[in-house]
Amino acid sequence: MSTTTTAPATAQKKGGFLSGTANYFDERLGAGGILKEFGRKVFPDHWSFMLGEVAMYSFVVLLLSGTFLTFFFQPSMVPVIYDGVYGPLKGSEMSIAYASTLDISFEVRGGMLMRQVHHWSALLFVAAAGLHMLRVFFTGAFRKPREINWVVGFVLFVLGMAGGFTGYSLPDDLLSGNGLRIIDGMIKGLPVIGAYGSSLLFGGEFPGETIIARLYGLHILLVPALILIFLVVHLFQVVIHKHTHYSGPGRTDENIVGYPLMPVYVAKAGGFFFIVFGAIMLIAATFTINPVWNFGAYDPSPVSAGTQPDWYIGFLDGALRLAPTNLEVTAGGVTWSWNILLPMIVGVGFLAVVAVYPFLEAWVTGDKREHHVLDRPRNAPTRTAIGAAGVTFYAVLWAGAATDLIATNFRMSLNQVLTSMQILLIVAPILAYVITKRACLSLQRKDREIALHGRETGRLVRLPHGEYIEVHEPLDKYAQWTLVDFKDYAPTMARPNAQGKITIGARIRAVLSRVYFEDRIAPVTLSEIAAEHHDHAPAVEEKPKKAVTAKKVAVKK
Repeated sequence: MSTTTTAPATAQKKGGFLSGTANYFDERLGAGGILKEFGRKVFPDHWSFMLGEVAMYSFVVLLLSGTFLTFFFQPSMVPVIYDGVYGPLKGSEMSIAYASTLDISFEVRGGMLMRQVHHWSALLFVAAAGLHMLRVFFTGAFRKPREINWVVGFVLFVLGMAGGFTGYSLPDDLLSGNGLRIIDGMIKGLPVIGAYGSSLLFGGEFPGETIIARLYGLHILLVPALILIFLVVHLFQVVIHKHTHYSGPGRTDENIVGYPLMPVYVAKAGGFFFIVFGAIMLIAATFTINPVWNFGAYDPSPVSAGTQPDWYIGFLDGALRLAPTNLEVTAGGVTWSWNILLPMIVGVGFLAVVAVYPFLEAWVTGDKREHHVLDRPRNAPTRTAIGAAGVTFYAVLWAGAATDLIATNFRMSLNQVLTSMQILLIVAPILAYVITKRACLSLQRKDREIALHGRETGRLVRLPHGEYIEVHEPLDKYAQWTLVDFKDYAPTMARPNAQGKITIGARIRAVLSRVYFEDRIAPVTLSEIAAEHHDHAPAVEEKPKKAVTAKKVAVKK
């Protein structure tokens, strides 16, 4: 006789709609494991980390507003006679692209707002990405293991500029047409391949009849897809390598101090997204940008002062304007227009140096350690000085794109403005480097004195024997940690290799190492603090004041 044992029925879990939905997806997609893996990821709580978030949220706004605009924009250069509602241009000949831009601005409900939201969010995306890169650079967040992520972020910045320029050229108005004309001239300035490259890009002689459609495909398909791919790679590497954090007690290269993704950071990030979205909407609703109806359709004949590109392309335009004239030479039957080639080399070279800088610094320092604690900019004076010189170089090129406006608005000679900018382009970065490095070293000396003697109070006390001294306020451990927690690098010497020869690379590395670390201030050691205060009160309190206060409040609660 056989018996059958029936397994007890599993009791159905009770719960609301949310718990049931969460259980449904967990059983089929493993959502619980994903949340368990990433939900406790720690994010540092510092305002500078929000710059990257601003760039990401601006890109989301770009996608939303751009999707709206694609329903109404027509990327065609076929000429038509405008018969829309904007009176001053009625009866004018223009391309379909420009006419559809006017229709979006004046006839589509919400079209003007969406155009301005799209343009302002593009500017904010590039600006936030640039500031985020500056924060990463000056704090040394690009060091091992994040060198590749620096390159990915750099590519995102360049793609942002490419996306902005392709979208800027789509309306086919006078301003964007002049910008394309500059690009055409730069391409034709390339020896041998210039004319062929221009004909290939524009589909014949400039402006051709296909460039708007080609830029439209790049703007709405290729560039956004690449940005999305590199953004995912960028965030994926952030998850793998963890975030960096600023120096402080308990913060090392082995841990990360901050708030978890769930639920703290998700709530904060969600609220911050709507703040960014609201700020963009407010700016777009109150400040006009790119009023294409004032410029008219593109015509090669009317070119006036004030035809500048968007700000992030300004440094390339400035390089063209500041290049010396009369640099054309003929060699091998080919004309070499160095007044065009030189600015292109300078612009591409500047961007290339930015891209490879983490690898250059790692080679000079010989530092192979992983870094998760950020540097204070003053504690890396040479890097900070190089960054200041680079920013100054970029700023002068950027200002050079407005030489005509400076000359007309201030009633100055255009030639004198150009000459002044050319001098500044060489002198200003050198001054910025020297001044910044000396300022960083001075701040380090100040920190060293504070760490040894405490903070100056400004209160003078007369001793019994008549001597006057200034009373110093002891530091707590948290404040002192910030002043002394950095690595002291020393210059490296050129050493022979396995064959007993000192290579050229070793000599160059030794020279660069001296440039980086010959002038330096060593951090204060514990023995120095003990020696300084062996016979009187220490400069550091054993119990930090803030920690004690917080503990007392917690006990009362």
